[in-house]
Amino acid sequence: MAEPQSWVRVGSSTGVDSTAALEEALAQLELPGQARLLVVMAAPRYDLQVVSDGLQRALPDCPRIGCSSSGEIAPSGALTQALVLWVLGGTGIRVSTGWGASTGEHGLRQAAFEAARCLERLERRAHTVLMLLSDGLGGDQMEVVRGAYDVAHVDVPLVGGCAGDYLAMHRTHQLHGSRLMSGAVVAAAISSDRPLGVGVSHGWTPMSEPMLVTGSKATRLSSLDDRPALQVYLDFFQPPPEVHSDPVAFADFAATHPIGIRRRDKIEMRHITGFDAERGELITVAEVPQGALAFLTEGNIDSVLGAASQSCRSAIEALGGAPAAGLLLFDCVARRSLFEQERMQEETELIRRSSGGVPMGGFYTYGEIGRTKGAGGFHNQTLVTLAIG
Repeated sequence: MAEPQSWVRVGSSTGVDSTAALEEALAQLELPGQARLLVVMAAPRYDLQVVSDGLQRALPDCPRIGCSSSGEIAPSGALTQALVLWVLGGTGIRVSTGWGASTGEHGLRQAAFEAARCLERLERRAHTVLMLLSDGLGGDQMEVVRGAYDVAHVDVPLVGGCAGDYLAMHRTHQLHGSRLMSGAVVAAAISSDRPLGVGVSHGWTPMSEPMLVTGSKATRLSSLDDRPALQVYLDFFQPPPEVHSDPVAFADFAATHPIGIRRRDKIEMRHITGFDAERGELITVAEVPQGALAFLTEGNIDSVLGAASQSCRSAIEALGGAPAAGLLLFDCVARRSLFEQERMQEETELIRRSSGGVPMGGFYTYGEIGRTKGAGGFHNQTLVTLAIG
């Protein structure tokens, strides 16, 4: 049987030993042809260097990128403490990979720029997308989008996610070939004869009127409509008293009450990680730009589940009627934290049904990248889906 133009295979393991887990995941792949790209998504308990060395022996001619994660997704559903291998191939697929280190004055932006230059080495087909995996603890992740945009411009959609470490907030890892790094951005430029679809959905509803961001710097949001941002937030939602002073209670409340930023054609979410009571500031994962319009939002488990289905459908609809060969999912760890185990599986089951059961893999991130047009492209508490046609 001839090799298809595009195909996706996914293998996974929850075994404890790195070598044994890799062997189990590899045994599930059953590749129908030459692998063009391998994406590794691994819980921090695995030795990524051991995994990479094993992959070099098993698939020496296949480019690979990867990162540490905060939860993993396989065809069987949402996993915990797992290793997932997502493999792309086909006669109509071409791939180029790159990496960049976050050092010096321009940090993540320069790292993303260097990684994205793999586009310059790509053998272009009809449809192209740039995938980015970054250090989720490396600073303002909007800089990753800016650096990639400096190379990709408006022509190439962006997808990806930020590496995690199961909320230890200590260190994340990025993998490019045999090179294991922290503080880096790795990228894969994918070009295909068949369509590639991107879906982005979050499920959060604006509750406030739009407010002008009158003070912000990097990940510090200091004022909305010339009032201290923390006070605006607390006055509007009137949360229980402990939320006003207890960082843990505040974080739990903020998980379902993120900040939304108005872009031209959408609202992007920013996860609020904490507050500075002395300065009256909200602390976010990425920049809330000064001069932007912002909304206070809220949601619940049902709205977040609905967004998962919508992200998947949007990606598949973008294929223009072509059947999907597989999905790659970038799902926010803050969304995962909303679910009990049973409902966490409900999310992946919704995705499975929406896609017709095609092979899927992915990971829970410290932030998501998804841009098909317009400004912006960095998200929190959002599901970004890449559909392979």
